[in-house]
Amino acid sequence: MNARTSRLVAADTARRVSPPPSARQPLGRHLVDSGVITSEQLVKALHLQLSLGAPIGEILVAEGWADRTDIQAALARQHDIPQVELGLEWPDSALCNRMPYEFWLHHRVVPWMRQGRTVLIATDRPHQFDTVRAALADTFPDTRPVLSTDTEIDAAIANRFSRPMARAAGSRVAARFSCRDWRATNRVVLPLVLLTCLAVLLAAPVLTLAVLSLVAIATLAMFITLKATGTVAHLVAHRHLTAPGTAATAAPVRLPKVSVLVPLFHEKEIAGALVRRLSQLTYPKALLDVILVLEEEDEITRDTLARTTLPAWMRVIRVPAHDGLTTKPRAMNYALDFCRGDIIGVWDAEDAPVPGQIEQVAIRFAEVPEDVVCLQGILDYYNPRSNWLARCFTIEYASWFRVVLPGIARLGLVVPLGGTTLFFRRDKLVELGGWDAHNVTEDADLGVRLCRAGYRTEMIDTVTYEEANCRAWPWVKQRSRWLKGFMVTYLVHMRRPRQLLADLGLRRFLSLQAFFVGTLSQFLLAPVLWSFWLILLGVPHPVEALVPLPIVYSVSGFFVLAELMVMGIGLLGVSAPERRFLMRWVPTLMFYFPLAALAAYKALYELVIKPYYWDKTQHGQAAPEIAQS
Repeated sequence: MNARTSRLVAADTARRVSPPPSARQPLGRHLVDSGVITSEQLVKALHLQLSLGAPIGEILVAEGWADRTDIQAALARQHDIPQVELGLEWPDSALCNRMPYEFWLHHRVVPWMRQGRTVLIATDRPHQFDTVRAALADTFPDTRPVLSTDTEIDAAIANRFSRPMARAAGSRVAARFSCRDWRATNRVVLPLVLLTCLAVLLAAPVLTLAVLSLVAIATLAMFITLKATGTVAHLVAHRHLTAPGTAATAAPVRLPKVSVLVPLFHEKEIAGALVRRLSQLTYPKALLDVILVLEEEDEITRDTLARTTLPAWMRVIRVPAHDGLTTKPRAMNYALDFCRGDIIGVWDAEDAPVPGQIEQVAIRFAEVPEDVVCLQGILDYYNPRSNWLARCFTIEYASWFRVVLPGIARLGLVVPLGGTTLFFRRDKLVELGGWDAHNVTEDADLGVRLCRAGYRTEMIDTVTYEEANCRAWPWVKQRSRWLKGFMVTYLVHMRRPRQLLADLGLRRFLSLQAFFVGTLSQFLLAPVLWSFWLILLGVPHPVEALVPLPIVYSVSGFFVLAELMVMGIGLLGVSAPERRFLMRWVPTLMFYFPLAALAAYKALYELVIKPYYWDKTQHGQAAPEIAQS
């Protein structure tokens, strides 16, 4: 059908009067009568609908009993309205501009064209058109529906509103919580602070070393206390995490629609494997909405996806360029408007979630109080045997996600989120403004913001396997991005310390200080801490001239105890049978963390020179080694 023919068909059929709902034959009956499905398949689909609550057409497509073309044709016959192809003739811009794009996205409709006094509205849900007609009564007194697909409607809205939507994606978060004005306010201040510190060091090296040693010891003590507190809370609970979906737990009567965002950027190795991994999910596909999010100018990923056959429950959203900003949080902000689920999840391109993960999430959200707006899963690595670096990375993640973080969450402290296996209540995520598009650790920042808003994060006993970065320089680049984001997040939220304290309360405020200051200082001041090992080797330390020798030895002993505690948490983290082979590698962590010191100084440099730069991690470099179960 060409554009002229579609216009004539629409003009003719728009004059028809659709039969009243009571006179319409059910969609399933249309499909049976036309031979698309059998009566047995219809009965099975109706039975599934009792628990899923999804439209019958989506269930039939998800089960492979019908395709979208069949469903569209049956809907057109059921409601006696024409089908149109919006891609052949884009909607009228003047009509679209009569309402904000949020309205069209919310109702999943778009005004196509005007025929006389009548405005033809494209919809993929004609059974809900009366609601749309009532909402548009003041703007368009006379409207008629025409049928299109949800994909074409999304594309039409994106085509007409790409500029304002792209602009909004970069500024959803309130300015006081965002780092988007970072360059203007800190381009001069930070270099001056760093130069002042360097000048003081050169003028009084021993005194400066002593002061830095004091700071390093204090902040290390803060961080160790946080980790110890989280570990104790974890052990006292007598179980790893809150485990939904046990035998005593019943599933919700109606499972929710779940949208999961999977940001992709310059991915040429990962697309096919991603589809295969996500196809193992057991959540009803009629309620699953996986969105592959890519930048409009990313030809590498676009060409890769063009050669990949996507299932019906997986679709692509292209994010238009704006102001040269191409970050993961900006892309997710843009795609958030196109999500159809009540729960919004995030996976990375290389992720391999366990098959029943989304069922656990849906069940747990049905159980927890309303103030729990985020569920964070366990992150693990599927290639721990690649080399020594991958083993240490796996131990580090096991210590954090299986031991420390669950304890912190149980205590109600600030949970710095990981970047994947996150699930949110959609309405609360929108309320919070989504992600800060300019922050390169948007996950940690969002964890702080939701806590400041009075909401909670809970850990959930479900695992997503990722690829451990097992090459030294790529590891440093990835870690430097994380540490730069921690620096930005901390400085943004500490703009008004009193307000932060009022929002969080004293306990959470102190935990935030312990995490961010402790994490950053233990790497930035690592050379200062390492200097104390000289004492154990019998080499005099410069601060001995200013500090009594017993105190110096006590400090050295404290460092030894801190290392032993890190090892103990590491052993606890890899105590599961499938990870016990890593135990003998735990003592080598002391040689692993110096790489993070290099990453910290790289992060500090980038904080001054290019704060929004996203150092891309290349995926697809290692093959899975363990069963994902």
